Amino acid sequence: MRPVWDYGIIADIEKERTGGLRQGRAARKATVMKRFGGKTVLVTGGNRNTGLWLVKKFADEGARVFMCGSTAGSTAKGLAALAAMGVSGVRAQACDVGDKAQVGALMDFVAREAGTLDILVNNAADQGLGLGGPLEMDPDAILKVMNTNVKGGFQVTQAACNRFFMKRPYTVGGAYRGTVVFLSSNTAMRAIRNRTAYCASKGAINSLVRSLALDLSPLGVRVNCCAPGYINTARWNDLPAEKAARRRLNCPLRKEATGMDIANVVAFLASEDSGNMAGEIVTCDAGCSCQHMPEDVDV
Repeated sequence: MRPVWDYGIIADIEKERTGGLRQGRAARKATVMKRFGGKTVLVTGGNRNTGLWLVKKFADEGARVFMCGSTAGSTAKGLAALAAMGVSGVRAQACDVGDKAQVGALMDFVAREAGTLDILVNNAADQGLGLGGPLEMDPDAILKVMNTNVKGGFQVTQAACNRFFMKRPYTVGGAYRGTVVFLSSNTAMRAIRNRTAYCASKGAINSLVRSLALDLSPLGVRVNCCAPGYINTARWNDLPAEKAARRRLNCPLRKEATGMDIANVVAFLASEDSGNMAGEIVTCDAGCSCQHMPEDVDV
């Protein structure tokens, strides 16, 4: 009898399961690429930067994807950008997620076009840029950022649950009614300078995710969160080369995330591969959060 670690046995098992090693690899790839076949996904803030990669990831893996930008113009630009990325068939409608009436209209749109929703990705965000430090910042600016990042994510989740998820039957151990993934930030745990409103909103998102998961998990709705660090978005194009290099030096992996890096984590959290996870904050920041002190603390 050959030992269990014998690679011949492994090859034999693979051949029996798939009809051959080559077919096995292709079959595995096809399975991964179609994880979301037959699923309907809504990505808020899917019109730019990381949101574009989120939409592309789900579309590439077989999902019927809906997305929104905050205005009609930004939504149209997002569709054009997606087309340039080779993504087609995405349905879109403008929606300011901080506006309850617009959220309701977005759910009406999804219902008319698809009749169902399986996965919600709360990616829409106000970056809170240019607000100044805590001594001069208008206190109402915090409310503006929170309106999109926290209230917006909550009311889209609430609307998706009431309009779609809770109308499905559910028994423990059966298929979940729905899945929600929020986008947070590693700044929820480690603040950055002069971004008080943004950091506070991301910390609130983390708490919101845990609270929603606690209340919704018994009802068959999973809620999790991806917390990125540096992401190479369009804003990086305006960075001086020296500043970009300094930022990368602060990453133990020596590189910032790509949009697809984040999309891969979000897709995992949205898929059945993470079926026993709820209330988790999964950090994807090139190792930045694992260090006590970055090499350049002023970036």
